Amino acid sequence: MTKAWRWSSRAGVTSGTNRVLENSTSLETSPLAVVTCGPAFEPIDGVRRLTNFATGEIGSILSAALQERGYDVICFRGEGSTAAAPTGVEMQSFSTNDSLAQAFQALSRQPNLILHAAALCDFKVASVEGADLREKISSRKGGITIHLQPAPKILPQLREWFPQALIVGWKYELDGQRADAIESGARQLRETGSDVCVLNGKAYGEGFGILFRDLSLRHCSDKKTLAQALIEIFDKK
Repeated sequence: MTKAWRWSSRAGVTSGTNRVLENSTSLETSPLAVVTCGPAFEPIDGVRRLTNFATGEIGSILSAALQERGYDVICFRGEGSTAAAPTGVEMQSFSTNDSLAQAFQALSRQPNLILHAAALCDFKVASVEGADLREKISSRKGGITIHLQPAPKILPQLREWFPQALIVGWKYELDGQRADAIESGARQLRETGSDVCVLNGKAYGEGFGILFRDLSLRHCSDKKTLAQALIEIFDKK
């Protein structure tokens, strides 16, 4: 089991709302881990959306491992997740990038750990040309042109919202080789202030890589091995 944690009196300030998230000054028996997983989506109209193939499986594995280790776990899980949901942990669903940001800002307690494995949207719909603005765009008028713009990212905001948390980001890369994936992960660490970056995807190759701020790399062969390796890291912090 994990050791008891005492919350700092330092408050974290949420972005945009300036709402103060107060830390409890009482002794807590279990640290809090927040896990995000599964796909986000951005709507095109009332029935169509931009999304991805994320299943939420890694979040279920991580949540179960953390709960077994003695953490209080909140799992923010994308509505489109298809993998079995974790049991014994608090589950909250999210839809868009913005809805996940709102869920983070609604936390009543400062997390000790954040594992941000959700596959969020890189783009959102800016406008649709050639279609009437309605709940369901009709195909009777022929082709349409959808203009996309970058969607807001959550990982760069987590350090401001939760300054004392240990933050783990993810980097899924398809193009290039392992060295390219490592460079992308290193850039994420520099730009977001996160503590660890998990690498995977075709560019990295089989398995997962845990990249640290000193750019040392630990390889894990599968998701369960990854979960256990991360917990070992957390226990040392």
